[in-house]
Amino acid sequence: MAVALTACLITSNFFVPRLWHVAGHLQLSGAVLLFPVTYILNDCVTEVYGYRKARFVIWMSFVLSAFVAIVAQLICWLPAPLEESSRPVADAFNSLFAMVPRTTVASLFAFFVGSTVNAWVMSRMKVSSRGRGFGLRAIASSLAGEASDSLIFFPAAFWGILSLPAAVQLAVTQICAKVLYEVVALPLTAWVVRSVKRAEGLDTIDDGVSYNPFRIKDI
Repeated sequence: MAVALTACLITSNFFVPRLWHVAGHLQLSGAVLLFPVTYILNDCVTEVYGYRKARFVIWMSFVLSAFVAIVAQLICWLPAPLEESSRPVADAFNSLFAMVPRTTVASLFAFFVGSTVNAWVMSRMKVSSRGRGFGLRAIASSLAGEASDSLIFFPAAFWGILSLPAAVQLAVTQICAKVLYEVVALPLTAWVVRSVKRAEGLDTIDDGVSYNPFRIKDI
């Protein structure tokens, strides 16, 4: 689940610049097809293994996504190819991947905040309910996390590209689409959680856990 979450986060950063028309004046980013999976997996990790493990996975995804962004920027800075026929390919590559560091910086901060909020809400609600009501906890935590993420990410990533009202509208549309995505996927998410709990013989409730997001070694 940690590997899949990281792969979805990194891949989503490549899809962000591709906007598509939904209806009327509503647009969505291409990342909406994949990014909600990161929050679904975050819910699964937090539900089964607890906040400590979720915090570790969030940091691991953060570091690896930053690594990809740095490498993409370094490749964009490489000299142009000698052959004239190869230059359009290099230009097309740079036009796509030059956005990756910018979207990744915005994404990293937004993902860290949103995922931490998501894991915190999921964990706190599980403690207070003593493990009951997974569906409600999954939707409530995702709504809190996705809202935090999108309201940070889209104004930052599209600053100077879209007007602020358009960026905020895009963020709100994304929040609604992502939460709907997770509602539709909830039966599958619940089945995965039950299966992993049964296989691991584990169902963690975070009594007494520290919610400090920077205590990475506490796993």
